[in-house]
Amino acid sequence: MVPQRTADWMEQAREDLSAAKDMLSTGHYAWCCFLCHQAAEKALKALLEHLRSPTPGHNLLRLLSVISSFIDVPGNVRRACTVLNRYYIPTRYPNAFPSGAPVHMFDRSDAEEAIRYAEEVIGFAERTTSI
Repeated sequence: MVPQRTADWMEQAREDLSAAKDMLSTGHYAWCCFLCHQAAEKALKALLEHLRSPTPGHNLLRLLSVISSFIDVPGNVRRACTVLNRYYIPTRYPNAFPSGAPVHMFDRSDAEEAIRYAEEVIGFAERTTSI
């Protein structure tokens, strides 16, 4: 039997959130938003490990769909994932926009909102896994 990796995924989710906060403080808003997506993804993967249903992929709503087959997912967590999902590709690739680099497409309010949403998802995973 493969050892459960819940704690490892959760530790990395928290570390990604910490790095996102560093990016916010230095004005790297697009990178902050991306790291918030990553933090939420890893928190959901921790929860999926806890539920003994490891699931590949980066789409937060798809991960939530698997989770919701086991437990109820609060509306605020679903909303957080809907927004954070938007930060997976456009925060990193210029061809996500008709013109301009991602560095110019995200601002402080986007980054602050992303941090709040990542904290909601991580909190949900922490409460559910007790880690």
